[in-house]
Amino acid sequence: MISSLLAMTGFALVGAITPGPVNVLALRLGSAHCRITAFVYVLGASLSYAVITWLMGQSGHGLLKHPELMRWTPRICAAYLLWLAWRLAHAPTDDAAQLKAITSPQESLQKSLAKVFGQGVVIQCLNPKAWLVALSGVGMFVAPLAAQDMPVQTALLLFCAVSLLACLIGIGCWAALGRTLTQWLNTPMRQRRLNQSLAMLLLVSVVSMLA
Repeated sequence: MISSLLAMTGFALVGAITPGPVNVLALRLGSAHCRITAFVYVLGASLSYAVITWLMGQSGHGLLKHPELMRWTPRICAAYLLWLAWRLAHAPTDDAAQLKAITSPQESLQKSLAKVFGQGVVIQCLNPKAWLVALSGVGMFVAPLAAQDMPVQTALLLFCAVSLLACLIGIGCWAALGRTLTQWLNTPMRQRRLNQSLAMLLLVSVVSMLA
């Protein structure tokens, strides 16, 4: 049981911390001046992945019976992520919008954080890597635990909890890395270069997923 839990944790951490669309945007938000914004994004993406893991545990076998769905869904998601990469490459080089949200009334700040939380949820849901990793994890860990007389739902909830914690750590590390770049990003040129580099990294991650 302990060895299975350790293996499950290692698998979830590797899946959460490797480069991908969710982590690229976490790095971008972490490089901004508002810590709470990055935290809310990390929380939204992490909770979204936990839900994805649960859904894969409930319906993963059914999805495998529809190869056309499995073939076209990543392409549709990739199209959105490519559009997001274009937006990121042309993002403004200041944080005026974020500073406005911070200095506005509490209602405006809440709307801004709700938008960021929703962005984390949507980006994770449109990340084909998340669905494939979750499905793989269910097959590698939930099924064997269920075969060891543990109820399937208990094993699935355990994997979901481990996945949630791993995402909070993995995506949070990327946001923290972005935070360390804050002082370096003191000129519009450097901010523009970071946005373009992250857009290119996002593009590469999308191409690799399609490959």
